[in-house]
Amino acid sequence: MLMNVHHLELFYYVARHQGISEAVRNIPYGIQQPAVSGQIIALEDFLGVKLFQRRPFILTPAGQELYQFIEPFFSRLEPMTEKLQGGTAHQIRIGASEVVLRDHVPYFIKQVQKKFPQLRLTLREGYQPQIERWLEQEELDLGFTLIGDNPPAGIQSTPLLTLPLVLLVPKTSRIKSAEDILQKDKIDDALINLPANEAITKNFQQGLLRRGVDWFPSIEVSSLHLIETYVANGHGIGLFAKIPVTKIHKDVRMLPLPDFPPVVFGALWKGRPTPIMQAFLDEARTRSVEVSDPA
Repeated sequence: MLMNVHHLELFYYVARHQGISEAVRNIPYGIQQPAVSGQIIALEDFLGVKLFQRRPFILTPAGQELYQFIEPFFSRLEPMTEKLQGGTAHQIRIGASEVVLRDHVPYFIKQVQKKFPQLRLTLREGYQPQIERWLEQEELDLGFTLIGDNPPAGIQSTPLLTLPLVLLVPKTSRIKSAEDILQKDKIDDALINLPANEAITKNFQQGLLRRGVDWFPSIEVSSLHLIETYVANGHGIGLFAKIPVTKIHKDVRMLPLPDFPPVVFGALWKGRPTPIMQAFLDEARTRSVEVSDPA
């Protein structure tokens, strides 16, 4: 009986990247760490030898011999694929809010272009309901947005970040905390927020309901950027989500809402991810870890 080729491919990535967790980040299709571990163990059981020491990672003599044998083949698969494809450009359509397109997607692109040099992109600005609709209509391949508990049928999702809700006030405001507003018998301040079907707005209203507080929007806008702008110009108090590494308008301050339900930011797609989609998903996961724990 011959060795399982898929097991050999996984071993190649583990040996090349010196560990299972790092291999998972570089395998050009979706596979979880437990699955890789299980299939490597199956390969070792089949061969009757240990291929590497786990911690610290060191190839055994048998592992080194096997890696040297398979490395010339697997290392040349990608350039051979590109050659057979005739240099065809890889194209993907991505939707996200203007904040994500500005502060995060350029990072993804830079990393993915290392694997797909002829990358061609279509970037489309939108928010959760729009992005879900565009995915359903197959006008997008991948969306980065807030995700709800029940995505539309046929839409896959993966959470990336949990974002706390905050209020935005002008820097000149005398309001020092959200409690200064929420404890009022009647809130006269104008509320500026996204449409009612957005997760940020829904979660905020749920939090108000638990407190028995009524506060409905005076200004409904289509983007977080507009919320910042209108708050900075003194038109009211804005409902916002605290997004890592994103700088807010210089003329506004954030007021935390610690007892309000946060929102979840993630990726959405339809069907099985293509290799280029998987590359963007992998980079998004890496980026989410980096920005949530910058140390």
